[in-house]
Amino acid sequence: MLLDGEEWQKTLRAFQAEAWRLETLPQYLVPQEADEIEAFRAGKRIDPETYTSPYAEDLKRLRGEGKHKGRVHIVRRPLSEYLQFEFSRYYAPHVLAGEEIRILDITDRENPLEGIQDFWMFDKTRVVLMHYEADGTQIGRELYEGDPTPFVEYQSIALAESVPFLEYVKD
Repeated sequence: MLLDGEEWQKTLRAFQAEAWRLETLPQYLVPQEADEIEAFRAGKRIDPETYTSPYAEDLKRLRGEGKHKGRVHIVRRPLSEYLQFEFSRYYAPHVLAGEEIRILDITDRENPLEGIQDFWMFDKTRVVLMHYEADGTQIGRELYEGDPTPFVEYQSIALAESVPFLEYVKD
């Protein structure tokens, strides 16, 4: 089943305890980010300590409700311009707002999740496969109808093989 619009928004909001994402691409082309990326290119940066957004406020609310949101992003150095943007514009303030973001750097090692596509997993029971073109343009979201057990294992591998975002960027 393909998820779009309101159905996708309901899926994102309906989890009871945990929403978790695996990101595998060096860039995501999101039309709504065009102005922010241009500002980033021009040298404009945000202060993650004071920055707020509806997403960051939602993270704080979820944490207050005892819910958990996290992700692991698989990266390779040198980081793409998009990843540099994403790290400064989203990851830094979102970690401070309560999202557990981790980085799995495969620059000098084998990818332990080679061939696994982007996905969201909700409460370890519902999986949504994220479909992208090679350039990072999203082309669809699909509710996975099979057994979620392999995705729970992918999450375990990703968490075990990655480091917390703030640890990764401290160097």
